[in-house]
Amino acid sequence: MSRVIRAALYQTAWTGDKETMIAAHEKAARDAAAQGAQIIGFQEVFNAPYFCQVQEPEHYDWAEAVPDGPTVQRMSALARELGLVIVVPVYEVEQSGFYYNTAAVIDADGSYLGKYRKHHIPQVKGFWEKYYFKPGNLGWPVFDTAVGKVGVYICYDRHFPEGWRALGLAGAEIVYNPSATSRGLSAYLWQLEQPAAAVANEYYIAAINRVGVEEYGDNDFYGTSYFVDPRGQFVGEVASDKDEELVVRDLDLDIIEQVRQQWAFYRDRRPEAYGPLTEA
Repeated sequence: MSRVIRAALYQTAWTGDKETMIAAHEKAARDAAAQGAQIIGFQEVFNAPYFCQVQEPEHYDWAEAVPDGPTVQRMSALARELGLVIVVPVYEVEQSGFYYNTAAVIDADGSYLGKYRKHHIPQVKGFWEKYYFKPGNLGWPVFDTAVGKVGVYICYDRHFPEGWRALGLAGAEIVYNPSATSRGLSAYLWQLEQPAAAVANEYYIAAINRVGVEEYGDNDFYGTSYFVDPRGQFVGEVASDKDEELVVRDLDLDIIEQVRQQWAFYRDRRPEAYGPLTEA
């Protein structure tokens, strides 16, 4: 019998304040659960604007503890109520001066399974992230959830193949990639890189991008969120490039093993030859 799970992702525009933003995502989670979804993921720093378009100390105030901060605790209660796995990307403060771009993973019973911290931190016009975030230091964990083995890779990470591969080697079946990327910068790459990573590593990817222009800059976030399968094929339609959208898709996890047997990329790896890649 096929292992089919129903997965969701949610893209939306900034609503203007944290409370209404969280409420919008709670509603999306409820709507997804009503459609039979078993897992949902949100966009990068989902409860805030993309404040990295500027470098101002006031935006450190968006950060909160993970998992003990109010947003992750609230999402844990929601996961427990709905029986839904939730991937929750937030701005994390670990201690004074230690800030990370983080995603918490909450299981369907509301239990906190752990977190991923974004490894690759950009510092270019409109994406001044080094001002706000330290590089991630927790590796590439894969979480054993109620729906299967779930990993996370955040936004700019997607340009670096090493983490995608590390997640595959650790057994990931679905990788959520919450993002905030703008039309002029990366639209061409958006529907190229994640499908290629799904093929190279033979798992599902949920690519999530916010939509609209926000108050701190002129980045035009273009949505077009999607699920892609281990063959690099979109699962259903790609989401709107302008409007908020809840995407719910059925993912047949048995395809992962079929593809790995057919293409045998993991069999034919040559890790003993890759030393020069890390000897810099």
